Amino acid sequence: MTPSESLPRPVVGLTSYLDPAVTEGCGTVEAAFLPQNYLAPVLAAGAIPVLLPPQGTDGGVVEQLLPRLDGVIVVGGWDVDPARYGAEPHPETDAPHRLRDAWDSAVVREAVRTDVPLLGICRGEQMLNVALGGSLHQHLPDLDGGMVYQLGDHRFNPIPVDLRPGSRVAQVMGATRLDAVPVSHHQAVDRLGTGLLASAWSADGVVEAVELPHNRFCIGVQWHPEQSPTETALFDAFVQAARERQLARALPLHLDTALEANLPAS
Repeated sequence: MTPSESLPRPVVGLTSYLDPAVTEGCGTVEAAFLPQNYLAPVLAAGAIPVLLPPQGTDGGVVEQLLPRLDGVIVVGGWDVDPARYGAEPHPETDAPHRLRDAWDSAVVREAVRTDVPLLGICRGEQMLNVALGGSLHQHLPDLDGGMVYQLGDHRFNPIPVDLRPGSRVAQVMGATRLDAVPVSHHQAVDRLGTGLLASAWSADGVVEAVELPHNRFCIGVQWHPEQSPTETALFDAFVQAARERQLARALPLHLDTALEANLPAS
């Protein structure tokens, strides 16, 4: 048995909502939650998903947390507070969720700093960009005059995107064009954050993916891969990077155990 085969499954943290939720047993409560669509592909790829509910970041919480994880997924949700990139809110921008913004930003920055595999989805891609000093277009209909990117009523619109040849996301997807990725967003990357590379665009030039080329795995996509049950490439590649991180952290322990097993009895 190889060291990788004897290891437990990698543990992946997913950021979550913290909002009022209606329950049968407790009524309306403040709850940390996440749609099952985000969890299913992580489980299918062979990892263990754990929720990372928004919370305070004092006392080195994030610095204590990230070394215990093999990867992080920053999921979709409410708009990022425009104050984080020095802008006034657009009338169509969501009311700020400051606790979640602060938590997600801290998780992103620490994952980037320590090279923990990171996948950003929709808001997660935008948070990756903002956390690294970038900005956002707050309402895409102001730019293109239409609602192609957000149909409303929780519907997802399949659109084609072109991927930068040679980029990590193109390598993961095995293509330089995807004919139909599900989108539901009214904001998008404007000024790129420090070190980020734009690696996918829609037909009218809206950035649909970004990545940090020098990190182990750091990709943000504006589309929703969790809405495509048959399209698993992104989750599979992300979990593989998490597994490699897990192995790199555990290998010295396995080597020590193997060496001890071969030592002569005292």
